Amino acid sequence: MAQKELRQIAIYGKGGIGKSTTTQNLTAGLAQLGKQVMVVGCDPKADSTRLLLGGLAQKTVLDTLREKGQGVELDSIMKEGYGGIRCVESGGPEPGVGCAGRGIITSIGMLENLGAYTDDLDYVFYDVLGDVVCGGFAMPIREGKAKEIYIVASGEMMALYAANNIAKGIEKYAQKGVVRLGGIICNSRNVDRELELLRAFAEELGTTLIHFVPRDNVVQRAEIRKKTVLEYNPDVPQAEEYRQLADKIVNNKSYVIPKPMSQERLEEILMEFGLMETLNNDYRI
Repeated sequence: MAQKELRQIAIYGKGGIGKSTTTQNLTAGLAQLGKQVMVVGCDPKADSTRLLLGGLAQKTVLDTLREKGQGVELDSIMKEGYGGIRCVESGGPEPGVGCAGRGIITSIGMLENLGAYTDDLDYVFYDVLGDVVCGGFAMPIREGKAKEIYIVASGEMMALYAANNIAKGIEKYAQKGVVRLGGIICNSRNVDRELELLRAFAEELGTTLIHFVPRDNVVQRAEIRKKTVLEYNPDVPQAEEYRQLADKIVNNKSYVIPKPMSQERLEEILMEFGLMETLNNDYRI
């Protein structure tokens, strides 16, 4: 029997765009489809698995190393969360000391050495800090660990600037290896003409809008209770949106080297959809 292929996916996006929330609800949807999933949080805040673990403060790999030295066992850095999802938090250095990106490199190496990447796994997700695609934070794609990248964005100007910059980083590493952009995920902020804008933005990059996740306050209600929407209330429409996103990730066959825009071209698109005009009106005295 041929061994199934492990899909390793990195999720990038502007800080505060809802990337971690989207990732946790997406992976909950994959778990409901019967998939075996591991989530590796690559943010020093260590909040990439909180909803999957019911708010449990997951001890990070770097904190565990600082306490135990090299005698670390897998069950001390990996906890099982909702739907059997395996949860790991890389963590970061002590404030003001060292490079936070180093935690990602250390964590992935340790997980490999401890046998975390088992044959039954279908997916590993790397939830990466903000929109940083350099140094240690680019490690999942730079070293070829994550071959699929998805960018979480919205119709807000700064989210699109960040997404375009991330595409530049992906393009750079794609020229040297197998990493590819799988698409854009819109985490809606109810911006005017948002769906049209994100479709045009994705097309300009040479990729697709994988899914448009509408804005719904049930997400915040679930977060207050330290749960994903799919665990908190699996029957609400928003839970179905995340299930649809999970299904689209499973069936996605479109992987590209992105074609990032120049600053001028990006601003042309923003003008076309009225974002620059709106911004200017907001700041007009």
